[in-house]
Amino acid sequence: MMMKKIKVYALLVCLLATSAAQAQSFGSAAMRKLQMAEFAISNFYVDKVDEDKLVEEAIIKMLAQLDPHSTYSDAEEVKKMNEPLQGNFEGIGVQFQMIEDTLLVVQPVSNGPSEKVGILAGDRIIAVNDSAIAGVKMSTEDIMKRLRGPKGSKVNLTIVRRGVQDPLVFTVKRDKIPILSLDASYMIQPKIGYIRINRFGATTAEEFKKAMKDLQKQGMKDLILDLQGNGGGYLNAAIDLANEFLGQKELIVYTEGRTAQRSEFFAKGNGEFRDGRLIVLVDEYTASEIVSGAVQDWDRGIIVGRRSFGKGLVQRPIDLPDGSMIRLTIARYYTPAGRCIQKPYDSSTDYNKDLIDRFNHGELMNADSIHFPDSLKVQTKKLKRTVYGGGGIMPDYFVPIDTTLYTDYHRKLVGKGVIIKFTMKFIEDHRKELADKYKKFDSFNEKFVIDDDMLATLREMGEKEGVKFNEEQYQKALPLIKTQLKALIARDLWDMNEYFRVMNTTNESVQKALEILRSGEYQKKLK
Repeated sequence: MMMKKIKVYALLVCLLATSAAQAQSFGSAAMRKLQMAEFAISNFYVDKVDEDKLVEEAIIKMLAQLDPHSTYSDAEEVKKMNEPLQGNFEGIGVQFQMIEDTLLVVQPVSNGPSEKVGILAGDRIIAVNDSAIAGVKMSTEDIMKRLRGPKGSKVNLTIVRRGVQDPLVFTVKRDKIPILSLDASYMIQPKIGYIRINRFGATTAEEFKKAMKDLQKQGMKDLILDLQGNGGGYLNAAIDLANEFLGQKELIVYTEGRTAQRSEFFAKGNGEFRDGRLIVLVDEYTASEIVSGAVQDWDRGIIVGRRSFGKGLVQRPIDLPDGSMIRLTIARYYTPAGRCIQKPYDSSTDYNKDLIDRFNHGELMNADSIHFPDSLKVQTKKLKRTVYGGGGIMPDYFVPIDTTLYTDYHRKLVGKGVIIKFTMKFIEDHRKELADKYKKFDSFNEKFVIDDDMLATLREMGEKEGVKFNEEQYQKALPLIKTQLKALIARDLWDMNEYFRVMNTTNESVQKALEILRSGEYQKKLK
């Protein structure tokens, strides 16, 4: 027995030595150690192990020691993550909501595959290729998998349409469906244009140029660029957007890291909005500091809102053989004046609860609660105004969150989906009537009101969903509730552009921007 143990031990040593010799090509002692550990586990552990899962877990654990933005994604996650930024996916082309276990078409994409075969807003899709998707508790993700597919492939959809007795069957030929990064573009007041961008994707610069030219034809002289909630995206897309506002050879952003040499990105001087007054809106969810930082540092415009998120790390995607990917931080972003955009990340727990801490410290309600040490002071490039580093972009004009409108009652209505369900039901019951009465949005915006009967129905729906009515909180939230309902109805009758035209009437940052442009405040700040 002893001899047998010695032989097994000798074999193990031999195998590990061979593994170590093979690992020499990997370089460091740490890498050889890691490979030997994985080899030993996969070959000698008492039970069978999932080697791929072991390696994945090791990669995830290693990246967790670095920073919050160095991450691992499996092959499926990579595909999902890239779609919004690449600007398209392949599918049937509908906006939809899940209402009571049924897929309700909010709007078919204009000139998309579904619209071409005759699918209408308000249709309910109950089956895909003879497989029921209604009333079977199927997840939204599973439904999406059935609806999406390669360009050119066909899918049969069974539709229930209001006013038509029997189900209808449509054969839809899938195609590329655009994912727009521009939410809204319209003249918010005479000579003042408004453009809202939700991310920086492959088509953002092209979308922006088109929107800007359309607004300029309508007489736009000044622009409100809304980046509230913008989660960032491609570096080149942000640079291309900043280029629209800056002069030739003006630095937009630079990056620098331990092994990554300093890289500088300059404006070309061919931007089409280099002279008009510019206001950029940001908030605590804005992770697009390249544009707002460059605009502020060059005194090109005014930043309005609340301190931005503070995401200033550069990730390099490293594709792995199985389609998975590591996004590894290799450098930091710096504004033209030398401010590091990235907020501190000593602890991932503290980093993830940073926004909660900002709220608890009063930063989102009161600018006086924000304190910067003198070491973070920086001067702007032209007017030598004082701005601050330390993470995120601090606006020139602070706009607090209006906490008076937000109540637990309202949050529960939203959280339980009551607001959306009510809107869908109202549209479904009154679509033809609304379409006949309001041919254009301007007429709807001027005349349509959320009446008492609608609000009573909303409260009843809330009670059925377990949202107990609270008179005091309801009265406080009523202006917001009315605005949201009207905006959602406008969205379903037209599109996102009209949704924001309604919502912006109560958006404090948008209203502050208009006030600055109407008064002499803009000139005072940038004199």
